[in-house]
Amino acid sequence: MKKTAIILGASGLTGGLLLEKLLVDDRYETIKLFSRSRIEGLPNKVQQYIGNLLELEHFKNDFTADEVYCCIGTTAKKTPDKTMYKNIDYGIPVAAAILAKENGIPTYLVVSAMGANKKSSVFYNRTKGEMEQDVVNQGIPNTSILRPSLIGGDREERRILEKIGLVLFKAIQPLFIGPLKKYKIINAESIAQAMLNLANTTSNTDVIITSNDIEQLAKRNLK
Repeated sequence: MKKTAIILGASGLTGGLLLEKLLVDDRYETIKLFSRSRIEGLPNKVQQYIGNLLELEHFKNDFTADEVYCCIGTTAKKTPDKTMYKNIDYGIPVAAAILAKENGIPTYLVVSAMGANKKSSVFYNRTKGEMEQDVVNQGIPNTSILRPSLIGGDREERRILEKIGLVLFKAIQPLFIGPLKKYKIINAESIAQAMLNLANTTSNTDVIITSNDIEQLAKRNLK
């Protein structure tokens, strides 16, 4: 039986790449997008639900699927207000996990970040850590939390300082060996592929997936 997938954050880099993969994957009959604005030019396979994701509970009746892919995330630059930042990076993924649990969705995957730690003194790391904990607390059978390092890929918006950082970081990539592998730059395409592979295998038992493991999962050929 063909499946239905939900994506939160399909307008972002990782979510957009995941959407492209699901569109050509014949295991999926329906893709549901929940977002603030419509993405034009998508085929009938895609159903779009437009509204305020900070009030995700209003979508409860439509929030039904086999899998949820949460690629929601903002940055300190885009969202300098810490209350709003937490509403997005903590509130939306946790609200989605609650709805997934209530509606009997068995698979939930969310993109977090390296350094996530609910006990951290750093606000952003603590926010991610608290999100992870409350997602896990929902008890969804197949939960995967991906912690990528610095994400590489072509973004629509211009992030000059980030691009400079990526160039400098790439220059020292050969130094990241052994335990340091998890700090290597990871492409958004690899994250999207790893999420898709995780959702279609029962062999992975790790809830937390670090960056180097994401890269390995992306290389699996499950089709």
